[in-house]
Amino acid sequence: MELRSILKALTRSWPVVLACVLLGGAAGWGATTLAAPVYQARAQLFVSAQSGGDTMALQQGNSFSLARVQSYASIVTSRQVTRHVVSSLDLDTKPDELAGRITAEAPIGTVLINITVSDTERRRAADVANAVAYRFSDVVEGLESLDAAAKSPVKLSVTQTASAPSAPVSPRPALNLAAGLLAGLLIGAGTAVLRETLDTTLKTADAVTALTSLPVLGSIPFDKESPQQPLASGAAAHSARAEAYRHLRTNLQFAQFGDRPRIIVVTSSLPGEGKTSTAVNLALSLTEGGISTCLVDADLRRPAVAHTFGLVRNAGLTNVLIGQARIGDVMQNVGGLSVLASGPLPPNPTELLASERMDELLRDLAAGYEAVIVDTAPLLPVADTAGLATFAHGALLVVRAGKIPRDRVRAAAEALHTVGVRTLGTVFSMSPMPRYAAYGYGYGESSAAWRTPAPVPPRPRTGSVLSRGAALLRGEAK
Repeated sequence: MELRSILKALTRSWPVVLACVLLGGAAGWGATTLAAPVYQARAQLFVSAQSGGDTMALQQGNSFSLARVQSYASIVTSRQVTRHVVSSLDLDTKPDELAGRITAEAPIGTVLINITVSDTERRRAADVANAVAYRFSDVVEGLESLDAAAKSPVKLSVTQTASAPSAPVSPRPALNLAAGLLAGLLIGAGTAVLRETLDTTLKTADAVTALTSLPVLGSIPFDKESPQQPLASGAAAHSARAEAYRHLRTNLQFAQFGDRPRIIVVTSSLPGEGKTSTAVNLALSLTEGGISTCLVDADLRRPAVAHTFGLVRNAGLTNVLIGQARIGDVMQNVGGLSVLASGPLPPNPTELLASERMDELLRDLAAGYEAVIVDTAPLLPVADTAGLATFAHGALLVVRAGKIPRDRVRAAAEALHTVGVRTLGTVFSMSPMPRYAAYGYGYGESSAAWRTPAPVPPRPRTGSVLSRGAALLRGEAK
């Protein structure tokens, strides 16, 4: 993984990284607070050989001491030493437990032995260190004596007695806190990189193009207000989302210059990718651009176009397909945009949408409108769109940013290709807001004096359409 990819992963997962760092810091602080303080006291001994005063004897004695001193250090924690110390100081511990708190080292090239004792009480640490030093000296001298009456050839002298330490050696608050923060940072960064590695969703428009080999005709930024205000018109006409749909309209017009499609199917691989929002707002944008447009809700599983506009849903496409009504009887109008709602939900949507009557209906609409936008069901869960798309002049595949796995998007693109549909391109929906969006769109956005109130779409046409729809529901129309 490249450094740039790692930095992007950390940026995208910064809440996880921050949480891990805070937890690591809290763990370090907690370890400091809960741990009992430990004090260390140290005593030092000097090993010398007792020999004659001539130079040769002194040299031999020095060599003897150097050869022995490493072995002596191993005797410090022996039972001969610890048992006597426990008894003499009346310690509430066992000899083996005391040995675990004693360390001895003999620096290479010296005849010095350093004895360190750790304890939770500072005064007791010093007492034990001194007792160990003196007892150790007696034990070594006794071991080196050839017999009880003979004088030991070595002598261990205490050169530095232990004193009560002024501060504990552990815990170390600053070190524990730093270690906790560092551990939290490493865990957080590792988690972020692992998530990025295992995440197979598409996060950039370039990634969509690389996967599908299709151009991205529009990148629709995520807007937290879109669930409450799905239409990028009216008060939202100057938003970044509305401008993105205008870009989509322009790119779509020039993408197939000379062979401009009239019937365009808008679909996605799975539900929840924003296909209906894309179809609705693209149709509105085309209408605003002076293009006569008809929006058809052909999602007969979960229709949403009528609800988005506040129109009558139960009079529409299915009524026309079964011969219960003519197109003009159930067509509704919103601000110059003609809308053909789904109508009553049928028990056989796949067969109905793939019928010859559906092909005729779309051709009739294409003869009367410059653009026919068809909102359809997702490709992968059901087979509705695969049959319907063959009647269209082109298809738009909506891909939600950071949500849909790569294999699902690839399967949807291949499904369109399999049935011979010309896929015009993709729409990257709910993408991160571009940085330049904060500066507004249009020359008039920086000053209220240059703004003109956005026109409010007129209410749906009532009268014959709604009454006709109600009559269809009652079964009165023939």
